[in-house]
Amino acid sequence: MSPRSAPDRLLAVLGAFDHAHPALSLTDISRRAGLTLTTAHRLVGALTGWGALERDPSGLYHVGLRLWEIAALAPRGLALRQVALPFLEDLYEATHENVQLAVRDGADVVYIEWISGRSAVGVRIKVGARWPLHATGVGLALLANTDPEFQAAYCAEPLAAFTPHTITDPARLRRILAEVRRTGCAVSTRQVTDDAVSVAAPVRGPDGTVVAAVSVVVPVRDAQVPALIPSVRLAARGISRALGWHPERPEAHAPRDRT
Repeated sequence: MSPRSAPDRLLAVLGAFDHAHPALSLTDISRRAGLTLTTAHRLVGALTGWGALERDPSGLYHVGLRLWEIAALAPRGLALRQVALPFLEDLYEATHENVQLAVRDGADVVYIEWISGRSAVGVRIKVGARWPLHATGVGLALLANTDPEFQAAYCAEPLAAFTPHTITDPARLRRILAEVRRTGCAVSTRQVTDDAVSVAAPVRGPDGTVVAAVSVVVPVRDAQVPALIPSVRLAARGISRALGWHPERPEAHAPRDRT
């Protein structure tokens, strides 16, 4: 059934694109958006004229640069990346492994920066990719610092599995979140792929609320998790201070996020 309002239809067209479908024909857009071909043609034309979509010589449509310009204004996007990048680069130089920065969007983690190690383990992550919170190190670091009501609601929902090691037991997830809060870091082992371990730590904003998480991803075969934890914590603390967090202030110990 087609969305009823014009804004819903426009959003449906944009929502037809994702990491698995970055280039679509008009017919593909019509099908994935649930719109008639005539309606899709009209909306795609309007979005292309505005710059939200671009059409290549083969006739396929891609997300346009105009959307990137708008997205760059998001305070949890480009601005956060610019502040964090020097610390992410330092973490990469210390480990030469994959380094990631992510924020929470509802029940998902969204990656906003990623530095790939040249000989590091392969990961199924790109900038803009999203995964359920429970399945990644950054996701666990973020989920552990949400309101108790949100955590309870999250644990009450089915927990998607990606490998035999993905956390799918709510009681186990609650225990892990409590340990993340206690230690200030999260370790995710073989949850998304069988060969990777992620070590993550939360990033705090000026008032101490958690606004992001940083992680390093290493191969399971030679993971030295205790040695990685101080480096990841140091990077997270550096980003937090650059954002204006001062741990000596009483309000800086607020344990919850606002997203």
